[in-house]
Amino acid sequence: MVEVDAPRAPVRLPREIWVLVGASFMIAIGFGLVAPTLPIFVRSFDVGITAAGLVISAFALARLVFAPSSGWLVSRIGELRVFNAGLLIVAVSTAAMAFAGEYWHLLALRAFGGIGSTMFTISAVSLLIRLSPPEIRGRASGMWATGFLLGNIVGPLAGGGLVAISLRAPFLVYAAVLVLVVMISAVLLRGRTDLPAPAPGAVPAVAVTFREALGHRTYRAALVANFGVGWAVFGARVALVPLLVVEALGQPEAWSGIALAVFAAGNAATLVVSGRFADRFGRKPPMLLGLAVAAVGTGVLGFVT
Repeated sequence: MVEVDAPRAPVRLPREIWVLVGASFMIAIGFGLVAPTLPIFVRSFDVGITAAGLVISAFALARLVFAPSSGWLVSRIGELRVFNAGLLIVAVSTAAMAFAGEYWHLLALRAFGGIGSTMFTISAVSLLIRLSPPEIRGRASGMWATGFLLGNIVGPLAGGGLVAISLRAPFLVYAAVLVLVVMISAVLLRGRTDLPAPAPGAVPAVAVTFREALGHRTYRAALVANFGVGWAVFGARVALVPLLVVEALGQPEAWSGIALAVFAAGNAATLVVSGRFADRFGRKPPMLLGLAVAAVGTGVLGFVT
């Protein structure tokens, strides 16, 4: 007789992953509130487009510089503490921007917020990887990113409406949302961030240094791909699309939020499918296809009339 293996029960996402997905959604709503407003708000201080872009770059530069330190903090004091501390730093810096009186205030506060952003991003990703069963890690990552992108759909639309009230209002609302996330995650994730029990026969995880990881071609490829996405998608797009909509195309400020929301909607529509595809066929095909599509979409923006 031929023995047939019993079908495996589908692996469910742990509760902690759903908490991270919900937190990602709420954080992205706040980020989306500010994203379409920030370049226009900076321009209200009688500075040029380059200066407006510099505020965006200051945030990204702070994330880059403090990324190694944030990883060290996660290892020393734990993901949850770093996650909540990072969110509070962004909340304080963002609320303070609503009361900024000079351009350099915005520059300094945005850079300070970048430190906190790095802290909560790295700690969240660390938790996501540690607590996701390996066989559904792609799906877990897709759900987490989908939460962020769904928030990026809601946030810019709401932010466009808040701009009609005041250019400073989105910053205060974003800060309040971040404080709410800290309160929720502190309750729901407390005592639930330990490693899950390994599956029978599983190969134990081995810690590696950054230098050792850098020796792997796959890791270097991921770094390069992430740099390209950060440069075009989270850098040039966020800094320039709102100004393109308002100043070059002459549309109302609310349309800058709609433009960013449409981008996020395209991401959200494909992320869950991409996560399952990556679990089944590997990480390389969707990565290369995604980079190609992003390159074409970004390039075409330069010809929009």
